[in-house]
Amino acid sequence: QVHLVESGGGSVQTGGSLRLSCATFGYTYSPNCMGWFRQAPGKEREGVATIYTGGTNTYYADSVKGRFTISQDNAKNTVYLQMNSLKPEDTGMYYCAASYGRYCFRWADFAFWGQGTQVTVSS
Repeated sequence: QVHLVESGGGSVQTGGSLRLSCATFGYTYSPNCMGWFRQAPGKEREGVATIYTGGTNTYYADSVKGRFTISQDNAKNTVYLQMNSLKPEDTGMYYCAASYGRYCFRWADFAFWGQGTQVTVSS
């Protein structure tokens, strides 16, 4: 079992920045992949960014490439999502997730989820 707790959401104006954090605990074996997903009102949840916990490989949705950066601090068991140049379409509930799957770009393999943190970007 993996427990995840997100923090850092909030309200910003277009062009602003936010940094999300995800603390992980309660597991015996470290997940192979960590990721951030989001869900806007009335839309399906979508992958935003994932990272291989054993290295530096990262994967991003096309809509956030060049603006968002996923990173990790393994000593703190924490994953981050730095979000810059935010747009109103980035608004949604952001979830941290973990996967024991082999491939971090297979977003369907993420089986452990946090409660989410709200991000609102106003124009």
